[in-house]
Amino acid sequence: MKVLLDANALMMPAQFSIDLFDELRNIIGGFEPIVLHSVLRELEGLTRAKGRNGAAARLGLTMGERCTIAEDGNESAGSVDAQVIDYAIRHNCLVVTNDRRVRDELFAHGIGVISMRKQKKLELLRR
Repeated sequence: MKVLLDANALMMPAQFSIDLFDELRNIIGGFEPIVLHSVLRELEGLTRAKGRNGAAARLGLTMGERCTIAEDGNESAGSVDAQVIDYAIRHNCLVVTNDRRVRDELFAHGIGVISMRKQKKLELLRR
């Protein structure tokens, strides 16, 4: 199963002390983690921040490099979030995100979302 990770998903391990890949294995079993090149660029920009957000972005960037990097995010789709949505729709893959707007848009297209529950664990949501 292909699972697309957005920037805030890759920052979850530092922000919430969870093991992202173990949580995903517990929920769906075997999976292929995918990250868009534009998401990695977004994280690179965030690594310059000081404090917890910068540290979370640095860890997220390291985790993103362990994923399959997809070059075919539709740049004409606009923002990085729009590219994540577009990729998920075109490739019919699950998406890990905490972004409510992204989640609602994915639900509107019948795409499953994995999100944080009570800042402790991940859960699969479908609507």
